[in-house]
Amino acid sequence: MITLVWLYVLAGATFAAFAVLSLSDRTNRKRFGNAAFWGLIAISFFFGDQLGDFGNGLLVTGLVALAGFHLLGRGDPHTTGPEERAESAERRGNKLFLPALIIPATALLGTLLLKDSGLLDPKQATLISLGLGVLIALAVCYFWLRPPVLAPLQEGRRLMDSVGWAAVLPQMLAALGAVFALAGVGEVVGGIAGTAIPEGSLFAAVAAYAVGMALFTMIMGNAFAAFPVMTAAIGLPILVHKFGGDPAIVCAIGMLAGFCGTLMTPMAANFNIVPAALLDLKDRNGVIKAQVGTALPLLLANTLLIYFLAFR
Repeated sequence: MITLVWLYVLAGATFAAFAVLSLSDRTNRKRFGNAAFWGLIAISFFFGDQLGDFGNGLLVTGLVALAGFHLLGRGDPHTTGPEERAESAERRGNKLFLPALIIPATALLGTLLLKDSGLLDPKQATLISLGLGVLIALAVCYFWLRPPVLAPLQEGRRLMDSVGWAAVLPQMLAALGAVFALAGVGEVVGGIAGTAIPEGSLFAAVAAYAVGMALFTMIMGNAFAAFPVMTAAIGLPILVHKFGGDPAIVCAIGMLAGFCGTLMTPMAANFNIVPAALLDLKDRNGVIKAQVGTALPLLLANTLLIYFLAFR
């Protein structure tokens, strides 16, 4: 039976290859830093369960030190030239997108058809099918496009070098949200909010919840990390239990309010910083500046939706 462990091994092998290729890349003057960074991530996938909390903490500290001391750089691995890519794109047109469609199609079919087959861990059928989709798409590309053998790994390394340390920021912020929830931050925030919200004011409580979701998301970079904190602080004790709000509507639209914060923060690196890096934008905050005008009206709309829909 294929379990999630094999997916971790696949991810670890990929990052280990990035580390080895970085080490041999003399076009990158910070190649040793890149090799150490991707090597540590490979170790976390291979041996994370055996390292324990202290070992994983040291590993994360090493990642932060490499990023904090600006020891990561960007190489220029040679795979195919611009002329070759332009000629391939002109000859094959939109068919080049077909391998990319194999990945979600395999994930969907694997989830629907293989979940109870005994071939996959049924609890992780979607993730394992996603990994299988990547391997199938890669095989199709090798057979169809005939690229150099190392081209997928070199291009993947070039992409990850462009993103840099921000590539692991979502995982770290999600872990931070779990730490905050276990530390009782929600109860502390709820105590502060309880003294600040005027007694009996439903709209003030709704506004505190929606704006709080957006602000905590801006701080933590992830609405899923902000959700347990703000829902434990205001959503359940005040809006649901005190004012009798519908928990499904409060929580669902509360998440949408949190996503408004996602649009306005560099901490949501995968949405706001990574695209700027991939597109080589001169202003790294250009994506955020373009989204603020949409996020603020949406936050107001979500606040009003909770107020009018959850307490009928």
